[in-house]
Amino acid sequence: MSTEILIIDDNAEIRLILQEILSDSGYKTRLAANYNQALKEIDKKLPDVAVIDVKLDKSDNDGIELLNHIKNKNRDIPVIIISGHANIEMAIKSLKSGAFEFIQKPFDRDRLVNFINRAVENIKLKNENKSLRSKLFHSFDLVGTSPNVTSIKDLINKLALSDSRIFISGPTGSGKELIARKIHNKSKRNNGPFVILNGALLDIKKYEEELFGEEKNDGSISYGALEKASGGFLLIDEVTEIPLETQSKILRVVIDQKFKRINGNHDINVDVRIVCSTSKDIQKEIKFGNFREDLFHRLNVFNISIDPLNKRVEDIPILTDYFIKEICKNYNRKEFSIDDKNYLMNYNWPGNVRELRNLIERIAILDTDNENEKILEIIKESLSKSNDESFSITENLSYPLREARENFEKEYLTTQLKKFGGNISKTAKFVGMERSALHRKLKILGVKDLN
Repeated sequence: MSTEILIIDDNAEIRLILQEILSDSGYKTRLAANYNQALKEIDKKLPDVAVIDVKLDKSDNDGIELLNHIKNKNRDIPVIIISGHANIEMAIKSLKSGAFEFIQKPFDRDRLVNFINRAVENIKLKNENKSLRSKLFHSFDLVGTSPNVTSIKDLINKLALSDSRIFISGPTGSGKELIARKIHNKSKRNNGPFVILNGALLDIKKYEEELFGEEKNDGSISYGALEKASGGFLLIDEVTEIPLETQSKILRVVIDQKFKRINGNHDINVDVRIVCSTSKDIQKEIKFGNFREDLFHRLNVFNISIDPLNKRVEDIPILTDYFIKEICKNYNRKEFSIDDKNYLMNYNWPGNVRELRNLIERIAILDTDNENEKILEIIKESLSKSNDESFSITENLSYPLREARENFEKEYLTTQLKKFGGNISKTAKFVGMERSALHRKLKILGVKDLN
């Protein structure tokens, strides 16, 4: 697909000159002669690059308004501002607003083409990086045979058929976004957008602007997540971080199915499926007054709860082999194997599935030539840095051998029991003991039944 350049200038001669220069360089062009035409062209289809005259027919800086309009839709699109009335102040204002370059009329042909070529390279590089990240993420599936994951897979298939709101809970890195994306991909809205609004990352002053958008004094519009997600899914991640005042407005949107932009006078109808997620205990947040109970009941039509990785240990070897295959394929690396998975099985995984995925990615990138020693060294080094529940050998050195051994056994078996959800049979099989022998050992060590 050829690169498309949108040329916006009120001077017909300049438009034709620019069109001829860019067409000779192999670019496809679209033209707009004034502010309103430009708005229609931008809203109809975003260009790959825009060349905008700073002064059109609406105001002295309507080119800057169009620049802001484009950036609100996609901040990555390069915009080159041109002007026949250039001054330093105008150039600085353009660049501060996000212009890729500023060029003065009459412009040098070679200099203009150089700017365009650089702008095209810039957007292509950004799109390639996005594509790689998207490919890497979207290629992943929800993998595992644990009862928790099996039940979630079944729920995904059922919920994809409806348009009901969903509330997903689970620790950071456990796969909440992946679950939401899988439902989106299987739903009738799969051709619509999938927009994420992360409550934990927003400036507290910008929640409502990011959610509802804003009609600005200069006439430009900043579109919010609700409009960007129209016809598709809006995932409000870490929804418990949103202030109570904004929560009440979200409740009104859910009830009325419409909203107004900030400073706006007209209602905008909502056509979006809302999915919310949190890594916090939602009932505690409600009890402490941090989250509206009435909003929770509106959002929680269906609930999905995903367990931390250390509670579904049987999924670890399956996930490990799966990530090796997918990551090596995406990075065009030779597949490797991890023969000894004991380190992985015994680790607490505070970062959950994301931490395991990052570990496999690190091994793939470092290119170990499939040498077991190198792989094991990376695993040990990576896990030792963040394992906050590792056994403390140094601490046990101060005890007699028998007591140190008992301490180790108690800590070790307690950890294994937690990982297998208190299941004695699975724990016994993993540690290499008979079920009855493990029961006796736990009783001797004073380890209570976790069930």
